[in-house]
Amino acid sequence: MTGDSDRSLFWQGFRHGAPFLLVILPFGALFGVVGTEAGLNLAEVMGFSVLVIAGAAQFATLQLLTENAPAFIAVATGLAVNLRMVMYSASLTPHLGAAPLWKRALVSYMMVDQSYALAAAKYEAEPDRPLSQKLAYFFGTIAPIAPLWYLSTLIGAKIGSAIPPEFALDFALPITFLALIAPGLRTLAHMAAAGTSVLLGLLLAFMPYNLGLMIAALAAMAVGAQVELWQERQAR
Repeated sequence: MTGDSDRSLFWQGFRHGAPFLLVILPFGALFGVVGTEAGLNLAEVMGFSVLVIAGAAQFATLQLLTENAPAFIAVATGLAVNLRMVMYSASLTPHLGAAPLWKRALVSYMMVDQSYALAAAKYEAEPDRPLSQKLAYFFGTIAPIAPLWYLSTLIGAKIGSAIPPEFALDFALPITFLALIAPGLRTLAHMAAAGTSVLLGLLLAFMPYNLGLMIAALAAMAVGAQVELWQERQAR
């Protein structure tokens, strides 16, 4: 471990992130298609993907905008979908919190589900690596993902409806999140949070503007936190 260099950790992260391209490419292309079909021009579609770089939040926000929902509802929904990033950040702070501000800002921008899942697993398995190697690994995981997310969005926006429907690009969204979430359901708190979000998401599906999704996300985080507190009290 001590003989590893920052460069080797970067390329290790790159290799680990590369398999996610199997879902990132169709996922990004699908957003490009949906965005143009919703009436966005090329600059608006690309602005969504470059500035937000969060597929699930982009789709949720775009859906509400096409339904003529109030702008604050659309923005609030996107923020609610991305609330998980707050938990991701808290989880990585013990490992990356000592980095300079500009590097932490770059990490926060590039914090996506895939880069977090890989980095969290790596840091948990090898917590004593120096900060520079942890940062190198993190940036390596996102290096193959971010550029091709932008490119696939551009391709989808350019060719739009020319993509045959039998390609079923929409498979990428559920497959991505199943692949990320399933291995992480290792504790009672994780399972309680996931179960709460699924149950409330289904029960509140009737609510307009995806408000049920926001409520389910907030409730799931609260339940997961309470279960962790309960477990800590039981341990003491």
